[in-house]
Amino acid sequence: MSEFAILADVTCDLDAELQEKYNIHVIPGHMTLPDKREMETLPEWTLFTREEFYTDLKKRPNEYTTSPPNVQAFTDVFTQYAAKGCPVIVLTISGGMSGTFNFATQAKKAALAQYPDAVIHCVDSLRFGPGLGLMAMYASMKRAEGKTIEETVEWLESNKNRFHQAGWLDDLSFVAKKGRLTHAKAFFGALAGVKPLGEFDYNGLTTVIGKARGAKAAYAALLSYIEETIEDAEDQVIVIAQTNRLPQAEEYKRLIEEKFHPKEVLIRDVYPSCGINIGPGLMAAYYIGEPISEGLEKERAIMEKYLGA
Repeated sequence: MSEFAILADVTCDLDAELQEKYNIHVIPGHMTLPDKREMETLPEWTLFTREEFYTDLKKRPNEYTTSPPNVQAFTDVFTQYAAKGCPVIVLTISGGMSGTFNFATQAKKAALAQYPDAVIHCVDSLRFGPGLGLMAMYASMKRAEGKTIEETVEWLESNKNRFHQAGWLDDLSFVAKKGRLTHAKAFFGALAGVKPLGEFDYNGLTTVIGKARGAKAAYAALLSYIEETIEDAEDQVIVIAQTNRLPQAEEYKRLIEEKFHPKEVLIRDVYPSCGINIGPGLMAAYYIGEPISEGLEKERAIMEKYLGA
């Protein structure tokens, strides 16, 4: 196995089990609670359960805030590995959503000032949450195959636009409150029974590419969409993320397993570092497929075809 470390910022949502399985180091972030307490965050439930967190977040969406690892946090981690002579790859949340990638690149400069021979690669994932986490898992798989750090970075940069999201977020009004969508768009997400269906866009943000009326229609459209965009489904690990939508995620898993027979389908929580900005109502699958088109023209057309039917 090639000897290098894989790091990801806290928004990867890789829990302790997956961190251990894939040997990935997660760099903590921070959040501020409604009572103004600040605390370090990792992908875990400590102060509250998933249900408690998302129930309270829905009531007080503007009283929770997050901040990413800062330059010093990244520098501390980079220098720890540099002191051991261990090369590193760090994957960060999409630069279109956060300044985390810039913090990492500044920290790289600081670490290289202390350890000029250190090998540090910073990768803007153009993804967030389980999309970022899945990318880190695939980096680990490449390492296990014996790929060098340079080959792994090249694969990540060449393939990151192939990491898809296919799911719904049934509370767009929450996302609008966080400034991620206009209130006009959020209105459609508030209609009874309407499921806004989202995909990563070319720049790593989530965009609504269709709206289904009811869960049954949404599942059918999503499965057809995955079928047209996924590649080598039987060789994949697919991650389903949910923010307090576990029954829906379990049904989605069953349907995906029946239709595509992947190696594994994992259901995972979205933890506070991402959840505070997503809110309750997310249920989505993450997988590798065809490159996503600029402007999502191809993806919209696929979704419209099945929603129209």
